[in-house]
Amino acid sequence: MIASPKTHWNRVYTGKDPTSVSWYQPVPAHSLALIEATGLERDAPIIDIGGGASLLVDHLLDAGYTDLTVLDIAASALEQTRARLGERAGQVNWIESDVLDFVPARQYSLWHDRAALHFLTDSADRARYRTALEKALLPDGHVVISTFGPDGPLRCSGLEVERYSVDKLGALLGPGFELRSHTLATHETPMGTKQQFLYGRWQRTTPKSPGECV
Repeated sequence: MIASPKTHWNRVYTGKDPTSVSWYQPVPAHSLALIEATGLERDAPIIDIGGGASLLVDHLLDAGYTDLTVLDIAASALEQTRARLGERAGQVNWIESDVLDFVPARQYSLWHDRAALHFLTDSADRARYRTALEKALLPDGHVVISTFGPDGPLRCSGLEVERYSVDKLGALLGPGFELRSHTLATHETPMGTKQQFLYGRWQRTTPKSPGECV
């Protein structure tokens, strides 16, 4: 029997040290640079999708960001991060949810994802992801997404994954988002293997009224 996504990811995080999973980064440098490039104020609301046991939230707190939300399907991952942060965990909003079921209670200036999208191999699931993103993002908000690139792995954590070029990812987001920057980067896993990642930053564009000068 195939485990549900929640069961699968809770098993991953209870069965492995968070520093030994293939996606572990002691410093998420590319994500941090793209977030900084948005020029957002330090009190802008930011949500990290599939944040799990990632150290991104630690670095954002260190950089002075004050309105942070971490969403993950695995309670065990969120527990690990809260334990790591200690007293600082109270400065972060925590949401235990599958991104496909996420109904945002508020909107955010920035949506970050380095963990969830490439595991969505079904087109209907990707459409649900985009719907959640659109509901969660403010007008003129920013999207920072990292996925496996065109030459990335075909499987991760025992699951098939979807690989992306920047054009393919842009097509998924649709015409309401303008590409600001992108790069391909090689991630070296704790096991020493290398994986290609695509990093991109888009900004939501506000539709113009008929007859309005652009």
